[in-house]
Amino acid sequence: MDSATLTYDTLRFGEFEDFPETSEPVWILGKQSNALTGKAEILSDITSRLWFTYRKNFQPIGGTGPTSDTGWGCMLRCGQMILAEALIRKHLGRDWRWESGKRQRDEYTSILNAFIDKKDSYYSIHQIAQMGVGEGKSIGQWYGPNTVAQVLKKLSVFDTWSRLAVHVAMDNTVIIEEIKRLCMPWLDFDRGARAESQEMNGYAEGACALPQEEAAVWKPLVLLVPLRLGLSDINKAYIGTLKQCFMMPQSLGVIGGRPNSAHYFIGFVGEELIYLDPHTTQPSVEPCESGRIQDESYHCQHPPCRMHICELDPSIAVGFFCQTEDDFDDWCMHIRKLSGCREGLPMFELVDSQPSHLTNNEVLNLTPDFSESDRLERFFDSEDEEFEILSL
Repeated sequence: MDSATLTYDTLRFGEFEDFPETSEPVWILGKQSNALTGKAEILSDITSRLWFTYRKNFQPIGGTGPTSDTGWGCMLRCGQMILAEALIRKHLGRDWRWESGKRQRDEYTSILNAFIDKKDSYYSIHQIAQMGVGEGKSIGQWYGPNTVAQVLKKLSVFDTWSRLAVHVAMDNTVIIEEIKRLCMPWLDFDRGARAESQEMNGYAEGACALPQEEAAVWKPLVLLVPLRLGLSDINKAYIGTLKQCFMMPQSLGVIGGRPNSAHYFIGFVGEELIYLDPHTTQPSVEPCESGRIQDESYHCQHPPCRMHICELDPSIAVGFFCQTEDDFDDWCMHIRKLSGCREGLPMFELVDSQPSHLTNNEVLNLTPDFSESDRLERFFDSEDEEFEILSL
């Protein structure tokens, strides 16, 4: 097997014993740990996250395209990681842990198979790259956080096993009514019209009624919020609020990075962000006939990477997962508390229904991936040259 190409970022922090000896809490995706007494648990938690990196020698994308994503696929891999975390939450739970050499549950194998570098995997680099063409990205071109969020939303429709409701909140606004309609679409169904239709067609009473158990089901929500937290550097007024997002039990982390480099941020300690780095080129992996996968390379087993929060590029997407309606209501309560906090600026607005100023389709499609001049104008010319902070 070819050796992996490791980056400086991947290796620069040495052994896990170099993790800061601090009494400050370590937050990983909504869970708090102690660096002095819980290093083993912190490492186990981080290692259990699915780690997607550059790969080489996979099937050509589109049949004749690239066989490696080295140099251009870092944000796509970060998108895979944040969505994989949502699938783990849904099918395995937040407390699930991966162990090297241990046979895993069938659900884990199904999740990993959804991301394998093959054209028929739901969330493969092939599917993301080809779906990105519809978002104006040619195959092999780098993405911004908003673009990858939009692509993941489109791909999730084909994942009938997970039945996720993926919502990308635009214009820095999360609209509760939109999300509840997405996660419980039957609430908008005209039951009177349904009953009348059944009677006209001679159906027995209740024969086609929505099953009671289905009516109570909430489609698990993946909420992605693309944001711009400054122009060229992150506005320090947002730092406290950003940290709070990692502390919420619904946290899926953040995709973003620094100039020339995209990362998947999963937590923080003090003023340092903890992240998984996709900039490691590894050979592609083929599943066995049984569907099992040699999965060692999909779990980062070296010390976690860290960087000062002020180094973060202001173009990011924050992710949250709400398994139930109660989870979503609890998340709304957390966000409203943050909005009233004086220690930092709110990163986005939470509203009950669509504000009147968001009725224009152009505004609804506002993206943090556009040029500096576009970002300064509420309405923009969609033909202006597009700009990505996280270029390669």
